[in-house]
Order: sequence, then C-alpha cells, then structure tokens
Amino acid sequence: MKVIIFLAITAVLTAAGFLVAFIWATRNGQFDDTYTPSIRMLFDSEKEDPNQEKEVRP
Repeated sequence: MKVIIFLAITAVLTAAGFLVAFIWATRNGQFDDTYTPSIRMLFDSEKEDPNQEKEVRP
C-alpha cells in the first residue's frame, strides 16, 4: 500500500513539474513564431517520387 501512495505522489509531482515548465516556456515566448507562417506557402510540400525516371541530358 505504501508503494501505491509513493507512486501516486511521485506522479502528481512529475505532472506538476511539467505543467510549471510548460507555463514558464509559454510566458517566455518559447512557442511564438511570427516568421514561419508567412513563408510556409513558399516551401514545396511535394516529395520527389523515387520510382520516377529522371531525365538524362547529354
């Protein structure tokens, strides 16, 4: 029974630690990205097909 209580307390403390880290990162602007959304449409999202024959120029 003592092990279950120990594991429950450890799980709650770990979850609280991750929550504090997430709030800290959010407030410090870790997830702010103002540049990438404006240029995302410029990136080519299609992958090259490896089975497709490439044009060979002499």
